[in-house]
Amino acid sequence: MIRALIVVLAALAILVIVIALTGEAGSVELVWLRWDVRTTAAAAALFAMLFTLVASVLWRGLIWLAETPRRAARARAEARRRQGADALTHGFLAAAGGDGAEARRQAQRAAGLVDDTPALVRLLSAQAAEAAGDGDAAKAAYAAMLGFPELRMVAHRGLMQAALAEGDEAGAQRHAEAAYGLARTAPWAWRAVLEAKLAAGDWDAGLVLMRGAAERKIVSPLVAERARAALLAARAAAGEHDLDDRARAAALDDALAAAKLRPDFPPAVVIAARLFAADGRAARAALALEAAWRVAPHPALWLVYRDLRTDETPRERAGRLASLAAFNPTARESRILGAEQSLVIGDADAARAALASLEGEPLTRRVAGLRARIAIAAGDRDEARAWIARGAEAAHEPDWSDLAPDGGAFAYTTADWARVVAAYAERGELAHPRFERGERGVSDLPDLPGAYAESSRFIPAAETGAPPFAVDDGDFGHTLAPEAADPPDTPPSATPPPAPTSSRRVLGRRSKPAR
Repeated sequence: MIRALIVVLAALAILVIVIALTGEAGSVELVWLRWDVRTTAAAAALFAMLFTLVASVLWRGLIWLAETPRRAARARAEARRRQGADALTHGFLAAAGGDGAEARRQAQRAAGLVDDTPALVRLLSAQAAEAAGDGDAAKAAYAAMLGFPELRMVAHRGLMQAALAEGDEAGAQRHAEAAYGLARTAPWAWRAVLEAKLAAGDWDAGLVLMRGAAERKIVSPLVAERARAALLAARAAAGEHDLDDRARAAALDDALAAAKLRPDFPPAVVIAARLFAADGRAARAALALEAAWRVAPHPALWLVYRDLRTDETPRERAGRLASLAAFNPTARESRILGAEQSLVIGDADAARAALASLEGEPLTRRVAGLRARIAIAAGDRDEARAWIARGAEAAHEPDWSDLAPDGGAFAYTTADWARVVAAYAERGELAHPRFERGERGVSDLPDLPGAYAESSRFIPAAETGAPPFAVDDGDFGHTLAPEAADPPDTPPSATPPPAPTSSRRVLGRRSKPAR
C-alpha cells in the first residue's frame, strides 16, 4: 500500500509541476449531489494529493488499531520464546556442570515456556535426571523419546549407557544395534556393536563391521587393515585345534591372509607355522617364520622355529637358530636369540658377545635372567647371583612362550583375543592379556643354591679328614689349631671319619642391597 501511495503522490506532483511550468491554470468542475465545485487544475491536484495522504494515514491508523490484540499476542509469544531459550540454555549448562537440581528446575520451567522445540525439552529432562542421579527417571525420559523419529538415536544411546551402568550387557547391545541400524555412520553405535561382537567371539561379524567402517570412513585404512589381520588371526586360532580337516584348512587360510595383510603381526605367522608343522610341512613353516623374522623379529617366532624339529643335537639346533637370527642380525631379538643359541652349545663367551649391544638399554628381568644363565654357564656363580638380584627389581617382559608352563604362544581365550584385536587395531601394539593381568608364569630368573660355594681350604679339610692347617692370628702372635685334630699316632682309616659339626662353617647368603 505504501508503494501505491508513493506512486499516486508522485503522479500528482508531476501534474502540478507541469501545470506550473506551462502557466495554464486550467479548470476543474465537480458536480456531486447538490455540490458544484469549480477550481483550477493545480488546486484540484493539490487537493487530491492532500486527500490521498490523509486517507492513507487514517487507513493505516485503523489497521494498527485492529491489529493491536494480535500484536500483543506476538509480543507475549516472543517473550515466552526468549524465556524458554534462556531456560534451555541454563538447563543444559547446569546438566553439563553436574548440577542436577538446577537442571531439573530449568527443565520444568522450559516445559511450560517452550512450544516450538519440544525435543530439546525432552532431552534436557533426560540429562537433568542423569545429572541428579535419578536413573529411573532418565530411563523413562529416554524411553519416551523413542516415539519421536528425530530423537531415536539420542534415546538409544541414553538407554544403552543406562543399561551398561546397570550391568545389562544384552540390553546395551540391543540398543546399540538398533542405533546402528538407524545410522550406520555413527561411530559410537558402530564401536558398541563391534565390542559386543568381539566379546562374544563373533569374528565373522567383526570382519563385516570393520569392512563397513572402512567404506564409510569411520576408521582410517591403517586401523581397518590391522583390525582385519587381528580378526583373521583370532578366527584362525579358533579353528586351529579343530579335528575337522576343512576347519583346519580354513584356519590356515585365515592365518596366511592375516600374515599377508600385516607381516609384523606375529600371532598370524605363529598359528600358520603350527598348522603347517601339524600337517608335516615343517619346511613350509620354517619359510613363513623366516619371512616374518625379516620384517619384525619376535620371541614367539623363534620359539616356534626352535620346536619345529626335535631330532637334532644341541649343536645342530644352535646352528639352526643362528641361521634364523642372521635374517635380521641387528634387531634386538636377534641379539637375544644369538645368546640363546650360544647357551645351547655352552659357549658363554659368544653369548656375552651377543648381548654386548644391549648394555645401554634399560635392564629387564628377561635380559637379567639370560645374563645370569650365561654366568652359570661360565661357572661364575657370584656374577649369576648379582644378575638375579638386579633382575628381581627390573621390569618384566612378556613371556611369549606363554605364562603357563604347559601353554603355547598366543593360547588365548575369546576374551583375550578381543583384547588383542582392540589393542592392535587402535595402537598397533601386541597385547599379552595374561601378562598384563599379572598371572603367574615361568620365572625369567634361574634358580641358584642359597649359599656360596664352599671354597675355603679348612672346610674340605674338615670334611675329608685331611690334616688341619694353622690359622695365623697376627694380633696374638700364636697359632690356633682345631680342637678335634686327630693324634699323630692314630692309624689312618680306610673310611674318612665324619666331620665334627662344630668345625663346619656355612657361609650365609649375600645381604640384599638396600632399596
